[in-house]
This record gives sequence, C-alpha cells and structure tokens, in this order.
Amino acid sequence: MKKIGWIFCLLAVLSLAACGAKKDTPAENNASESIGTTDQNTDNAETATPTDAPKRTTVPSHTDYLTEEDMQTASPWQICDNAALAAVMKKAEAGEPVTIATIGGSITQGSISNGAKDSQIKAKSCYADIFFSWWKETFPQSEVTVVNAGIGATDSYLGVHRLQEDVLDYNPDVVLVEYSVNDGGNNTFKITYDNLVYKMATMEDAPAVMLLFMGQTNLSSAQNVHQLVGFNYGLPMVSYLNLLSGWFDSGRYTEKDLSGDVTHPSALGHAIVGEILWKYLNQVYAELDSYGEPVKLDKKIFTKAKYLNAELSGVGDITPENLGSFTENGKDFNGWGDVWKTTDGNGNLVFKVKCKNLGILFWRSTSSSYGNYEVWVDGVSVATLQGEFPGGWGNYAQSQEVFTSDADAEHTVIIKKAENSKGDDFTVLRLMISH
Repeated sequence: MKKIGWIFCLLAVLSLAACGAKKDTPAENNASESIGTTDQNTDNAETATPTDAPKRTTVPSHTDYLTEEDMQTASPWQICDNAALAAVMKKAEAGEPVTIATIGGSITQGSISNGAKDSQIKAKSCYADIFFSWWKETFPQSEVTVVNAGIGATDSYLGVHRLQEDVLDYNPDVVLVEYSVNDGGNNTFKITYDNLVYKMATMEDAPAVMLLFMGQTNLSSAQNVHQLVGFNYGLPMVSYLNLLSGWFDSGRYTEKDLSGDVTHPSALGHAIVGEILWKYLNQVYAELDSYGEPVKLDKKIFTKAKYLNAELSGVGDITPENLGSFTENGKDFNGWGDVWKTTDGNGNLVFKVKCKNLGILFWRSTSSSYGNYEVWVDGVSVATLQGEFPGGWGNYAQSQEVFTSDADAEHTVIIKKAENSKGDDFTVLRLMISH
C-alpha cells in the first residue's frame, strides 16, 4: 500500500507540473483525487481545432439522480483524451454504422440485485443497456450494433484470453471495460487488466477504449490499480465507486438502496451508473467540434507484455494426446459449448501445448460429486484445481493460471484426479494459452 500511495503522489506531482493547478474535486475513499487533472483533450492539443460553432443538442438522460458535482466526482480525471471517442461520434453522426461493445463480469452481463428503493424504478435496466441506448438515441441515422461480452464471476485474466473472440472479432468502434469488482487490487490483476486495455488501444484501427470503475457497497474495488492503467494511457474513465462513500456518509443513499447483495448494483444502482455514462458521453458530444483526429497510442506497456497474444483453446481447437476417462461432451455445457468432462476420475487427460503461460478454465460446482484435480507440466505437479464448491453461492467458470515462463516452448500437460479428492466429476472448459 505504501508503494502504491507513492505512485499516486508522483503522478499527481507530474500532472500538476505539466498541466497547472488541479481542479477541486471531493475526496473519496479510493485515492482518485491523487491523480492530477488538466483541461480536456490535452494529449491532442496540436490537432484540436477550436471553433465558435454552437454546442450540439444532446438527448437528455432518462434519469436525473446526479448533480453537476456528482459528475465531477465520478470523473475527476480530466487529463483523459476523448478524441477517439469523439471520432466514433462523428462517424455515427455522418450516418455510418458503428459497433459498441462492453466486456466485464456479471454487472456488465446484466445482474441486478434487489435494492430497498427499486420499487420506485420504472424501467429496470442494466447499465450496459443504458450505455447502448445513448448511441442508438443520439444517432438514429446510424446502424448501431451492440456486443455485450459480460460473463458472470469472471475477471480480466479470463477477459484478456477471450478478448479477441468475444470482442475484437466484431471490429468494435468503442469498448467499455468493467472489471473493478471482480479483479483483485494486486500486481497480477494490474498486469492482466493492463494487457487487455493495451492490446485494444494499440491495435490497428484501434477502438475507443473507455474504463468504468465499479465498487461493492463495502467499497471493495480494484479501482486503485485500474486507474493507474487508464491514467498512463490517457483513456476516458468514469467511477461509480467515487460516489459511494460520500453518499453513505451523508445518508443520501444507504448500502441497501444501491445493492441487495453487496456486490451487484440494484436497479437504482444500475440506473445511476447508466446516467454517469450517458452524461459523460453527452459532455463529449456537446463539444464535438473541439476535438481533432485521434492520435494512435504510442507508449510502452505500463506493466509487462505477458498476455498480448492470449487465447482460449477448447474442443475442436486442440486435440488431446490422451482423453483417459474424459469425454468430449457433445452437449452445450452451461453456455460453454463442447467441453472435456469426466464422471469417474479414472484416467488422465493429456495435452501437448506450446505456450509461455498456461491457465485452465474449469467448472466449479456446489455438487458434492465434483472433485479436485491436479495439473502436471512436464512431470511436475504445478497446481490443484478445486472443482468442488460445497456450500458455495453457485456454479461458475473458474480461471486459474498454472504455469508461466519466458520461453515459448512445447509442454506435456496432464490433468488428473487428486489423491485426496472426495468427488470424481470434473469439467475442463478451455485451456488458456498465451505466447
């Protein structure tokens, strides 16, 4: 924590030295006030074209929960460069088709908990649907395609491995990233989140990347790590977390108003997040003519280039050397399609895999029939995968890194039942491979 705090202070000093006095913003419980601010579009100062043209008429938000001060609190990082976002708006305004995508966990997927004030909410919508609606209502002349790549109980480690297939293959113009609730605030997730964001922001025909920082009502969040990534690349960032502690302290909202289970926003919470995004986009659109052409990101990666070439490999993508007692399940398994599954544990699943880093995506189940399985790489036991989840909150896909190295080489990977496993069932959804 001391090291991260030191980084915050250094960033603030550098920003103030380069950009002048910092704007006054309410201090929240996440150290975001330590990040320096400056006038919008600073990174594009040379290409911005000031104009006397009137502001564009924006579509008002469907809700009105937020004050101007709230918006300043939700987005204090005015050093962020909105030129790429503005370029997509210009494209849509011209009647060209655009694709808008989101990637994240269950909050993005659409999970809404029951809040104490939800009976007052007329239209109960996921924040992502509200985000998509802004594009559709603001640009009715454009064909707007939406891609919601949210999957419950998943983090940016899995996200960076499924990014290409689930998001980039759709050629998105805008991608909104939400992982601050499911990621931990440690260096591992700083690297996975950074690789996910950097891959998108530096690719040819890069989409406009926007970052959303959510938080649980107990104020748990990885925002402190994620905002460092966004700040380093000057990306648009908005935070729901920034608002929570102040609201709870003042009594404006209670924790039960904004979430029925601590983790997932209530219908009111989703409406507020959607309004934050709506008003942020309106701010950019109103000043659209002040933005020049976006400049391609030309920076070294903030952390370590570890997962820039990451992918998921499943049945049909890779052929096991030996199936053992596993079968290639021919039915759609909980939305994951074909998987490798065993019900007796007598026999090893063996792969030959070329990789630098390897993870296993497997199924965790509350059923007592599920057991624990070991992973062996080149004859060495490297990890135990806990398929059993007795008394847990539900079944879900668990991702776990089991092997990492600096060399891209072929390895023999064996997945077999652990000696102390009580259950026999086990399901391998995908191999997580990076080069």
